[in-house]
Amino acid sequence: MSADVTGDALWRELMGTLASLPERVAAEPTNETEEADRLRYLLRFLRAGIALCVEYDDTETPALTHMIEDRMSWGLDSPDCLYLYCRIRAGGTYRITGTRGGSRAIDIQVNAGHYADGRFGQWPSICVIAGDDITVDGDGCIDVVIGGPSRDRDWVALDDRDGFLLIRQYFGDWEHEDPATLTIERLDGPPATPALTLATMAERLALLREWLTAGARTWDEVSRGLSGPPMADIEPFLVPPGAGGLSGQAYGMGSWHCGPDDAVVVEFDLPASCRLWSVSLCDRSWQSIDFSDRQSSLNSAQHTPTADGRFVGAITHDDPGLANWLDPGGHAGGSFAVRFLEADPIPTVRFRTVPRAHLDREIDVDAPRVDADTRRAALRSRRIGVQRRYR
Repeated sequence: MSADVTGDALWRELMGTLASLPERVAAEPTNETEEADRLRYLLRFLRAGIALCVEYDDTETPALTHMIEDRMSWGLDSPDCLYLYCRIRAGGTYRITGTRGGSRAIDIQVNAGHYADGRFGQWPSICVIAGDDITVDGDGCIDVVIGGPSRDRDWVALDDRDGFLLIRQYFGDWEHEDPATLTIERLDGPPATPALTLATMAERLALLREWLTAGARTWDEVSRGLSGPPMADIEPFLVPPGAGGLSGQAYGMGSWHCGPDDAVVVEFDLPASCRLWSVSLCDRSWQSIDFSDRQSSLNSAQHTPTADGRFVGAITHDDPGLANWLDPGGHAGGSFAVRFLEADPIPTVRFRTVPRAHLDREIDVDAPRVDADTRRAALRSRRIGVQRRYR
């Protein structure tokens, strides 16, 4: 690094990149709510970048962080998932210990590359440890080693590429399923944290600028591609091994549009078996619509089935009294995501738009209904569950 580079100069360079961030997040709001959420997305994206590229870009003395959470949403995150992240150095030896928790699924994945570049479809998988393959002792604890000398169990090798560790935990009953309590340490790292240098900050700020340019542009292009014409039926697909998704999970994505006088009916046949499934609404910037205070998503533990084993719900701007109401939170459109983990068979998710005034006669008479007290209790359960997960 040049000797004449100062902290003030690095700051000015970052501010110049930040000033142009709105140009790379080109979602076009159609109302005041969408405009306000777009502004919040810009702040969330910056906050996520600071975590990913600056505060936790440390391979020597790593720590697990929330790179996505309920109030730092981006990248079509799942409302049912707790994401943990840290950086990994080639040749290092890392150990993850703690309690397994009560999630429906847990997945430990190491990918080559860095989140800053936004090339999420091109990060090669170094290793994946599925939750069912992790040994849990009598006290509910796990002990996983990544890299270094081999050992008898719960060990995977690293190769010669730097990368990042991503741990996903999926929950059905948000209020009662406990998250894992995990820590990570580098076994061959330095005995003490080295002093921060200007050169290190320059490297991390360069990553942050990449996140705010290439990363922001990529995520925006993908989200805009899924916020296009009115939705067609969604046929979920299994992600190939090493492609970045949760092993065994079928993903489906499409666009949703709902005008003030519309109702979008969502229907599918429930699979005969499934570890966990979910449907969720995202806005035009690919951030999940507030899933703590609104029922903008539902999963297999939260929905109410019809008597003949189907999901029947609707997107409307006011509460229609349906148990499976999906609340768009004032947004007129965005992305619709479905996820089916170990489902047999994987269903087709069907959509049709009807006049809001005709919704009751357009859906089956046995579509489950709820009263105001039941809705209030369901929303309270969501709020408590989200706070427990991210505590």
